[in-house]
Amino acid sequence: MVPTLSSDGSLLVRAGVLLLDKPIGLSSNGALQVVRRLAGGIKAGHGGSLDPLASGMLPICLGEATRLAGELLHGRKAYRFGLKLGERSSTGDAEGEIVERGAVPQLEQTQIASALQGFLGTHEQTPPMYSALKRDGEPLYRLARRGVTVERTPRSVRIERLQLLEHGPGELQETQALDELQLEVVCSSGTYVRVLGEDIARALGTCGRLSSLRRLYSEPFETADMVQLDALRALSEAGAPWPLLAADRAVAHLPALALTAVQASSLAHGRTVQLQALQPQAAPQTPLWRVYDAEGRFLGLAECDLTGQLRARRLFPAPLVVT
Repeated sequence: MVPTLSSDGSLLVRAGVLLLDKPIGLSSNGALQVVRRLAGGIKAGHGGSLDPLASGMLPICLGEATRLAGELLHGRKAYRFGLKLGERSSTGDAEGEIVERGAVPQLEQTQIASALQGFLGTHEQTPPMYSALKRDGEPLYRLARRGVTVERTPRSVRIERLQLLEHGPGELQETQALDELQLEVVCSSGTYVRVLGEDIARALGTCGRLSSLRRLYSEPFETADMVQLDALRALSEAGAPWPLLAADRAVAHLPALALTAVQASSLAHGRTVQLQALQPQAAPQTPLWRVYDAEGRFLGLAECDLTGQLRARRLFPAPLVVT
């Protein structure tokens, strides 16, 4: 699905997903606003924040696809990050002041691999003070900037893969001390890579902070290509279409159902449809479904209760053509 141009050259996008390669130095909301302006001011929402010092995939839902932005918050994420050993910062990355320094032990590849293995699986992680979580309506990072620290509730996170890519000296370093790791991680939504980096450094017998962070993908867009802001600007100036994905790609991991006109009308008017009437072998335990009309147009999402009754969860005002 691609945007079209109005007579005055502004972009008209009914619905679609843009996979932006967010640049370093721009907040997620700042990047979102740039995209909105380039797209003619339509409504937009992103599916998961990235720190200003991080780059990489930022899914942006445009037009009616903003109804699905919340579904993107819960998928797995993959990151590549640099871990600088021997110093810890107030923010856990290169932005904060150094609050701790420590000696970096001589580390063998087998030692590092063994330490990384210990982080696989599900464990508790305490969110950092420099985060967008709120306390009494105020983001924690604002409290942290005032020197205020509050208790944070640990949360369960899952590390599916954690791999060492490189082990060498940090950038702009005169000595050849092996004090920087380049790693890749696949993790559950809600994982703070800055905290993970500090914990890895601690497991290696020193302190640490992130030197770089890049999101490689956000589920369900593991193999999709990203587009940079400069490329979007060039496409807009040339009046060329954007590389948007169809709205239903945001929920491609969910099972799909095709509805008759009568069934689609029932959901649209708040009535339920028996799931087994659509898919006799379908399990009621599958709570969420993508629903389409008889022409294959995307209607939105429907949820199923334990009795097998399907009801509308989030439908579009009009069916969306998908490609």
